Amino acid sequence: MFVAPDPGRLRLRTSARAVIGVGGAVALAELCGLSLTASITGGLAALLALFTVTDATVRRQAVTTALLPAAGFPVLALATALHGVTPLRDAAFVLVVFCGVYARRWGPRGHALGIFAFMNFFITQFLHALPAQLPELYAAVGLALAAAAAVRFLLWPIERRTPPPAAPAPLPGRGLARHTTRQAFQATAACAVALAVGQVLSEDRWYWAVGTAWWIFVNTASRGETLVRGFRRVLGTVVGVAAGVLIAIPLDGAPVPTALLVAVCVFGIFYTAAVSYSWMILAVTLMAGLLYGLLGVLDPGLLVLRLEETAVGAVCAALAVVLVLPVTTHATNDAWIQRALHCVHAATAQATARLAGSPTADPAPHAAELETLLARVRMALAPLVHPLSPFRARKARAGQVIALLDDCAREVRGLVAVAADPDAGHDARLAAACWRVEAAVQAMTAGERELEEPAAAGATASPAVGSGPALAHLQGLERALAELATPLGSDPKAPFVISA
Repeated sequence: MFVAPDPGRLRLRTSARAVIGVGGAVALAELCGLSLTASITGGLAALLALFTVTDATVRRQAVTTALLPAAGFPVLALATALHGVTPLRDAAFVLVVFCGVYARRWGPRGHALGIFAFMNFFITQFLHALPAQLPELYAAVGLALAAAAAVRFLLWPIERRTPPPAAPAPLPGRGLARHTTRQAFQATAACAVALAVGQVLSEDRWYWAVGTAWWIFVNTASRGETLVRGFRRVLGTVVGVAAGVLIAIPLDGAPVPTALLVAVCVFGIFYTAAVSYSWMILAVTLMAGLLYGLLGVLDPGLLVLRLEETAVGAVCAALAVVLVLPVTTHATNDAWIQRALHCVHAATAQATARLAGSPTADPAPHAAELETLLARVRMALAPLVHPLSPFRARKARAGQVIALLDDCAREVRGLVAVAADPDAGHDARLAAACWRVEAAVQAMTAGERELEEPAAAGATASPAVGSGPALAHLQGLERALAELATPLGSDPKAPFVISA
């Protein structure tokens, strides 16, 4: 939790850059004489631009950032225009939810534009923005996006030196079986119910329930993932509300310390997002309390209401994911583990071909893809290894699967490193070991119960200089795959048994 790895200090650098970008956006709005509401809108727009734009290349990131106003400005105008017309406002908000989630089928760009559109509607409710404020809100958002782009692409272009890892391609499907289509209906149902119940609790702050339901469906693919994410959001909110009582309320909106703490919260959001959803939500909740303090409306009752609305949204999301076009954790785990295993084989085959002298073989892309797939596998298996999971046997097997896949990844990384050495040699034992790795992967992904005992690795040629380390990694990979066959092939009722 506190010592999560940060290769290349990437999270540290992007978090620091976010503070500069958001701070610059707010400073520009203040220098231009915009209102406090507009300044807060600009700061949140900059945060979203830096947080949600995750395209694989800098060029695509720049295009997506330039397209954000096309998604946000119409929604901002619609939300302010319908501010006093409750039925139409509610219907429009639900429609924005559906379109925003459905847009995820177009990859990272659609994902970012959908979030930006939704959050522009949400922000107008949070700040109670009126139509007369629309020009300065447009100005604030425009300045914010310019500041965020300047910091990201000119002042501190981290992605130019360290390209972000490509997200794994989504699981296939058509019609209602397609993940984005199914999730659009789930999120819409959850947000519609959350909106109705949230308004029963509060006619002014109901939007927190909708926001909770919306964000729970971000980056989830199965019933189990969504339920765990909802639990973590409630947990983060509880701790964040406690922090708000201890920190935000005593400050009472004092500008300088509030601004400094908001900067700390922005840093915390970016730094913890990749490793702990609960910690990220703690930072979000505390930041919301500090902003309410700036607006002069903060009190303990408001923070308690924030917690109640969050609980409503989490429950609505849980019901929707169970009742509306549900997808079991089993199906998701099955698909992601199969993809990870095929990637292990592809990386191994390419490394072996490279050692054999092939000038076109390149295992590095497959090794990088394996890392992203393993992150997705961990997310898929998270419901089974959660501390509160009552299924002890399944928790143990899921933990074993994660550990053995990590072993496979470690051996693949070592093999790729050896293959990159121009002095590394090749002999027939490497080809034989690679064939056995391929056979092991095929056996598991074909649903067979047991793996045959690997044949003895006899060489048909003299060992080449430097082939020893490569062979050691291949043999380690064989052992890990042989051990992995046991948890994947045991008890057909287990939720992560691979099927044909």
